[in-house]
Parts: sequence; structure tokens; C-alpha cells
Amino acid sequence: MDVQEVVFAIEPDLSVEAFVDILHRSTLALRRPVSDRELIATMLRHADVIVTARLGGPLIGVSRAISDFSYCTYLSDLAVDQAHQGKGIGRVLIRKTHEAAGLHTSLILLAAPQAETYYPHIGMRPHPSCWIADRQPRLSVSGVGGSVVEGSGVGGSVVESYDVKSSDAKSSDVKGSGVKGSGVGR
Repeated sequence: MDVQEVVFAIEPDLSVEAFVDILHRSTLALRRPVSDRELIATMLRHADVIVTARLGGPLIGVSRAISDFSYCTYLSDLAVDQAHQGKGIGRVLIRKTHEAAGLHTSLILLAAPQAETYYPHIGMRPHPSCWIADRQPRLSVSGVGGSVVEGSGVGGSVVESYDVKSSDAKSSDVKGSGVKGSGVGR
């Protein structure tokens, strides 16, 4: 197989099943919540750029990124089927993702432990400082001054804010266009 035989495309409507399947075939499933299909669906729905790699139809690679399309792009998932690794597919997925988000943005990613040596090989440089705030469990806030709405903050949704001193909830109408970035990937 030559990388020139691979079809790369922006696929904003990639199915949960196809995404989870490639995560398993790449080993990225070991570090993603693949058993929570609702969470995976939300991850895909809120991605700004999803680039796929297909060989004769079947999915053999994917990248999923979040971007503001002006300053930075976070490449949150890069998965290539183990049977097709080492053939340049990951490199092209990264390039296509960066191009879709805009080469004027900085492309940022956290490497999987076994991939740390890969990124310098393709021209990326390490960053000496990165800190992560661990995910917290999702909370149901019904009965606590309102509810949190998925996607709040976009398109005029009502958002609950809390005054740090008094813990009083305040509703505010957040204005927004409801359009992600330049529309690429969604």
C-alpha cells in the first residue's frame, strides 16, 4: 500500500461506530472512553475538524481537532490502524488537519507515550511545559438553580454562572453566531 492510494477527506459526520472501530484498531481506545457511546458522539459532534483516511472505502485513520481557526488548533485524536502505521498516513492526517484549521494556527497535541519519538521525526517540536487539569465526573445540577445545557454559550443559550463569594446563580444570555470557526468540519 502506498500513501497515494489513500483518500483523505474532511468528514464532519463520521459515525460513532467507525470512530470507535479505528480507535480500537490503532490502540488509542486504551486511552479513550470507547464504552461510553454518548460521550464519543458528543466528542465527534463538537469537533471542529475531522479528517479521515480511507483505503478503498474502509477507514484506516482519523484525526479529530478543536480549533478557533485563528490562533490555535488542538489535535485531540490521531489514530491510524496498526496494520497501516509507518506508511506516512499519520503525517498526512496531521498536515490535512492543520491545513483545514489554517496553517496560521499553532497545532498542539499531547503525544501518546509510545508515540513521543514520532512527532520530532515529522518536524514538530516539543513544548517544555504542559499542565493538565484532570476531568471531573459529570454532575447533574437539576434543583441547584437551573441546569447546565450542553453546548451552552453558543447561539444565545442561557448559561448559569455562579458568584464565587455568594454561590448565587445568575443567568446570562450569551450571544454568538452558533457557527464553529470557518465552518470546516461541521
